[in-house]
Amino acid sequence: MSQKKDSLIYHDIQNRFMFENKGDENVIEQKQHIPTSFLDDLRRQRENSLNQKEGEFMSVAEVPVAIYEQWLKEGFDMMKETPKAILMRLKQQDLNAFITTKKQV
Repeated sequence: MSQKKDSLIYHDIQNRFMFENKGDENVIEQKQHIPTSFLDDLRRQRENSLNQKEGEFMSVAEVPVAIYEQWLKEGFDMMKETPKAILMRLKQQDLNAFITTKKQV
């Protein structure tokens, strides 16, 4: 699969609506494909992070949209949180693959 195709798939969230015959309950299932190449790139970035000089900004994580939206439903808006809080939440939920640095934050 080409990188361009991978990046398009990575951003796409698939919604599936499931209707229950018992009562008024409906379920929306969300899926997001995370390509192995994306995870490999994040791993390399994390491994090389100690050797990189940081400028004004430092990458600490790349969080998929599906996880971001789940966190919003849980009351955690990462756009309003500190990098330290985001990293702590990723680690607590065993989502270390999305962390891009080994540096102290």
